[in-house]
Amino acid sequence: NDDSLGTKIVNFGMRLLGTPYITAGCSKNGFDCSGFVYYVYNNFKIKVPRSSSQFENFGKEIPIADVKKGDILLFLSPTRNVIGHLGIVTNPKGMESDFIHATSGREMKVVITSLKKPGYSRRFVKAIRVL
Repeated sequence: NDDSLGTKIVNFGMRLLGTPYITAGCSKNGFDCSGFVYYVYNNFKIKVPRSSSQFENFGKEIPIADVKKGDILLFLSPTRNVIGHLGIVTNPKGMESDFIHATSGREMKVVITSLKKPGYSRRFVKAIRVL
């Protein structure tokens, strides 16, 4: 059942809150955004790409109104017109969903952010389901 797996994925990700952001990081010592998603999904033996740009054509696109826990949100890079950031939905509420991600922003660690934040809503590309 997808819902319980989505919840397990989120709960596993939550245990990594506060882990430092490290460029190209993919371990408990530190993550970049795709390394975090990769590490969390890999724990459940679910294969996902290792780099954020490879998510562009991965999974099944779903309307943001239909997201569930464990779905992945894709964002443009702040500087280029490519997929440059991703996060895992923790609290599905359409365009007000919360997501957990490794941020290279001010916090420089794994945090939970609301999609309402302009820096993210403006760069939001799509939601995908891989479960």
